[in-house]
Amino acid sequence: MRRNILREKLDAGEPTLGTHLLSTWPTLVELIGQTGRYDYVEFTAEYAPFGLHDLDNLGRALELAGLGGMMKHEQTQWTHQAMRSIGSGFQSALFADVRSVEDARACVRAVRAEEPRAGGLHGVGMRRDVGTLRDAGSPAFVKALDDVVVAIMVEKRQCVEDLDAILSVPGIDMVQFGPADYAMSIGRTGDWTHPEVRAAERRTIETALKKGLHPRAEISEPDQAARFLEMGVRHFCIGWDVTILHAAWRANGDGMRALLESAATPASGRRRRAAKKGNYG
Repeated sequence: MRRNILREKLDAGEPTLGTHLLSTWPTLVELIGQTGRYDYVEFTAEYAPFGLHDLDNLGRALELAGLGGMMKHEQTQWTHQAMRSIGSGFQSALFADVRSVEDARACVRAVRAEEPRAGGLHGVGMRRDVGTLRDAGSPAFVKALDDVVVAIMVEKRQCVEDLDAILSVPGIDMVQFGPADYAMSIGRTGDWTHPEVRAAERRTIETALKKGLHPRAEISEPDQAARFLEMGVRHFCIGWDVTILHAAWRANGDGMRALLESAATPASGRRRRAAKKGNYG
């Protein structure tokens, strides 16, 4: 079974750094790996179109690049998507829209083996994670499922209201606060930095640390990390492929449009002067 990089880092008390992809193009995973700066890639499947073949191809790219893989699972698809992503080679799962203790338990059960000790729902499969046949149904397979990193989103009013009980569910490893969803769930849509939202974020981080869990922060730029570092956060996922590309396209487009408009002004003036003289050559 393949070593679980994120699990090893968490168990060793080391900080971790990931980045997000919405694209299923495996070459992007390889490019991230070539930087030598990241521990894992999160495929943010909650927002992206994908097929099961895409998951296998991403799993191959993660192995080739020497990276861990996390997949973000949307509500109502927790069990199915967790089983298929783990089978493709992802070794951590981020579950969106957790609202209750029952939800949190369901997320943990989705990745653990269906055997008496583990108490999960994950059965034996012939998938990439076990070499299709090599480790199928073996003790190594059960151990690998024990090691899958379980992360949950704290992003709903109900979750924050019952936060202590939810974060007490055995098997949770990482916690991510979602300010956009939380703001909407309390009737403050779009006001992600409202004091009530920031207070819930701090409470989430402090509660996670108190319980020995690993809070993670999503940021777009390194200079956004300072306030999280001050609160004790040591795990970050920075940037999304779509925002990186959009920012680059916009900056380059603005720059080139300015150059083209500047260059066009003298030429336009010459054409007007030539027209007055009847010279169109």
